[in-house]
Amino acid sequence: MKLSEVKQILPTLENVEFQLENGAFVPEHFHVTEVGMITKNFIDCGGVIRSEKVVNFQLWNADDFEHRLKPNKLLNIIKLSEDKLGIEDFDIEVEYQSDTIGKYDLEFNGKTFILKSKTTACLAQDACGITSEKEKKNLIELGVNQNNSCTPNSGCC
Repeated sequence: MKLSEVKQILPTLENVEFQLENGAFVPEHFHVTEVGMITKNFIDCGGVIRSEKVVNFQLWNADDFEHRLKPNKLLNIIKLSEDKLGIEDFDIEVEYQSDTIGKYDLEFNGKTFILKSKTTACLAQDACGITSEKEKKNLIELGVNQNNSCTPNSGCC
């Protein structure tokens, strides 16, 4: 989800809610402790130089159980970040603490922002010898040759 999408959604909400894919909600007293832009410059295992930019939201839980971040307040934080840091309209990556700092993609289900788990992947599979996965087929999709098939009690199986 891009930053511009979040900015369009926030004015339509009464509350800002984040939910993990497993159904658990981020406690409603969370804080957005950071809004920023992260630039990652790197070389993949195939030697290709790459650059990636994301807008970063960091969520944090404190012991102030009465805290509630309203949509307009988050929108103001985003606008301030755009003005002061020159943040552009990139995809959003959310950092949220569990056992360690987790990084999540962001989606919206019509009511709640969903933290979608991210995975790693090789960006240069052709250069590092990883073979592509075979196409999976259901047995039912395979054609059955009636002349070569067994029938119950025929002794062929």
